[in-house]
Amino acid sequence: MRYISTRGTAPEIGFCDVLLAGLARDGGLYVPQTWPSPAKSADGKFEATYAQRAASIMAPFIGDEIDAKVFQQLCVDAYSTFRHPDVAPLIEIAPDEYLLELFHGPTLAFKDVALQLVGKLFDHVLTQRNERVMIVGATSGDTGGAAFDGVASCRNVDIVMLYPNNRVSDVQRRQMTTLTASNVHAVAIDGTFDDCQDLVKAMFNDQKFRDANQLSAVNSINWVRVMAQVVYYFTALEKLGDSAVFSVPTGNFGNVLAGWIAKQMGASIDGFVVASNTNDILTRFFESQQMTANEVVPTLSPSMDIQVSSNFERLLFEMNNRDGVATAKQLTEFRKNGELSVAPSIYTKWISGVFAGYRCNDEQTLATMKDVYQQTGMMIDPHTAVGLSAARQSVGVNYPKNQSIITLATAHPAKFPDAVRRATGQTPQLPEHLADLMSRPERIVSLPNNLKSVQAFVAGCR
Repeated sequence: MRYISTRGTAPEIGFCDVLLAGLARDGGLYVPQTWPSPAKSADGKFEATYAQRAASIMAPFIGDEIDAKVFQQLCVDAYSTFRHPDVAPLIEIAPDEYLLELFHGPTLAFKDVALQLVGKLFDHVLTQRNERVMIVGATSGDTGGAAFDGVASCRNVDIVMLYPNNRVSDVQRRQMTTLTASNVHAVAIDGTFDDCQDLVKAMFNDQKFRDANQLSAVNSINWVRVMAQVVYYFTALEKLGDSAVFSVPTGNFGNVLAGWIAKQMGASIDGFVVASNTNDILTRFFESQQMTANEVVPTLSPSMDIQVSSNFERLLFEMNNRDGVATAKQLTEFRKNGELSVAPSIYTKWISGVFAGYRCNDEQTLATMKDVYQQTGMMIDPHTAVGLSAARQSVGVNYPKNQSIITLATAHPAKFPDAVRRATGQTPQLPEHLADLMSRPERIVSLPNNLKSVQAFVAGCR
């Protein structure tokens, strides 16, 4: 398997180089040359455990760059850290209404599903190459803690993660700032997540700085993050034993893009509900066929407080018939003018009947959390509530009432105790391994929204 850039001018490369590169040198995102079918065993059946299933689904993306038995062991090691034996259990909460719980990893967020594996892959490949990298990334909340946990024990990795100051939950912040590993560095930026993301991309696009500091990435701009998330769409459908619609709480578009890729690979997915909070640029795109950026509004679901969804670029590349030049032109105009539109014929071919967008404000989020608690006794986090509200809004409009809809439960409720308490009157408890999180000492670094200041800090961490 070879990989190409969505901007069309970077040279094609193999899997291990994609892992370490993150962003392509032309500013684009890497995608496989083709969408493969997942491997089955000789008798046509799927493997039993999540780790075995993950290895078989991802194998075509890796090819012969990592030995198959080695890769399967990396998957086994990665998913042994999860508290639930199914890794991503499917829970029915009402007739035809399901939650796919993706928060059973060490940092209680869906990002663990990919980043526990990514950390193992970094360590394996860098050890083989006798190299060391500096990971730089941006987080709207969950990626930071998950990335730190995934690579803190890596011998050949340093990591700097930028997050928007005062725009993540206390639990999310502390999962970054309380780690004692010397190779992890959390930086509060005076700005929004989009500002943090822009700083990361600017560092990658500064080729001299990139090479001098051997930059790499674990954000969902890194293809391997998206690849690992494809797996749980397949396993959820196998547990359900039927086709389904997936409702995905969406910020950077990586999680729902992984579902779309699973569909290209043959997963029996009937469609996607793209769930947004008040920062509803994607919902507005699905309504108007035009993407227009507004100011970021803080909400109860901070990981979705985003106006520039980076992974949409990968879908746009497909919509442009894999024309990297056209894609680059559209995105340059979007960053310049804050607007991006697609032709009606292209929208009809790629979006209509596949994606439906719905928004959910804070009031609706709390109401959904309260309803689930009253009906089932379960507490859900605000991001999951946005996804569930959007799923319910789509019934009878985009999908029939007897349609199975699986909402991705993306975070443990204890990561957002204030919102859960407002909705239910109850305070969710952190699992035992994080019970003392709120009393651990923090290491906090604050920097202005200034590229030179951030670059100086990154260079000093090597």
